[in-house]
Amino acid sequence: MIDNKPRDVTSHSHSLAAAAVGVLGAADPAAKVRLSRRAAEAWRNGRIMAVGHAQPPDRPARPARPKLAPPQAVPRRGIATVKGRTALLHALAHIELNAIDLAWDLIARATEADLPRAFYDDWVSVAVEEAGHFALLAERLAALGAAYGDLPAHDGLWQAAEDTKHDLLARLAVVPLVLEARGLDVTPGMIERLTAVGDRESVAVLEIIYRDEIGHVAIGKHWFDWLCAQDARDPSATWQALVRQYFKGRLKPPFNEAARAAAGLLPEDYVPLSSG
Repeated sequence: MIDNKPRDVTSHSHSLAAAAVGVLGAADPAAKVRLSRRAAEAWRNGRIMAVGHAQPPDRPARPARPKLAPPQAVPRRGIATVKGRTALLHALAHIELNAIDLAWDLIARATEADLPRAFYDDWVSVAVEEAGHFALLAERLAALGAAYGDLPAHDGLWQAAEDTKHDLLARLAVVPLVLEARGLDVTPGMIERLTAVGDRESVAVLEIIYRDEIGHVAIGKHWFDWLCAQDARDPSATWQALVRQYFKGRLKPPFNEAARAAAGLLPEDYVPLSSG
C-alpha cells in the first residue's frame, strides 16, 4: 500500500537528501559503503525523518584509483585463471560502486516531486543493497590477493545519470529498466562459467547480487508505472520512447525472460527495442 500522508520535506541538515549527498561526496569506497549503511539505518529507525532538499554533485567523488578509460580500452580476460577472475570481479565491483551512487543520486534528485515515503523506502533499500554488493566483491577480491583500484575501469557508467539528471521518469526508464535489467541477462552466464572453474566463493557472491537485482528492477518498474499513472500515460509506450531518446544503441539479446518477468518486464515491451 502506498503511503500518501503529508511529509516534512523542508531542508534539514539531517535530511535524507543531505545524507544522500554525503554518500555521493565520499571518495573512498569503504566510506561510501559505511555512509550508505549509516544513512539507511537512520532513515529506517526514524533518526532521519525529513526527506529534505540538497544539491547533488554532477559527478560523485571517486578514489584516485582505478584509472578510468574508455570501455574498449579495458582489457578482458578469460576466467580460467585467477587473474581472469580477478578482472571480472573488479569490473563488477566498479559497476556496483556506480550503482551505490546512482541510487543515492536518484534519491537526492527526487526531492522536488510529490512522492510517497514508500518511494524513498524502496530506493534506500536499493542503495544499501548495492553497498553490500560492493563490499562482498571487495572481500572476494582481497581473498584473491587484489583490491578495487588495481585494474583500469571504464568511465561510461555515469553517462546515463548525467543524461537523465533532470527527468526522474527517464532515469527510471534507463537505469533500472535497461542497465540493471541487462545484469539479469548476463549474470547467469557468469555464474555458470565460475561454477565450471570451481570458484564457489565467487558464485555465492554473484547469486546474492542476481537475486537482489531482480528486486531492484522490480522497484524501478513499480515506480515507473506509478509515475506514468499519475499523468495518465501508457507505461509501455512511454518507456520505449524514453529509452529511444536517452539510451544509445539497442537492447542486446538474448534476454533472460524468466528473470525479467519476475521483475515485471514483458517481452512485448523490450524486444522491439532490440532491433533497429
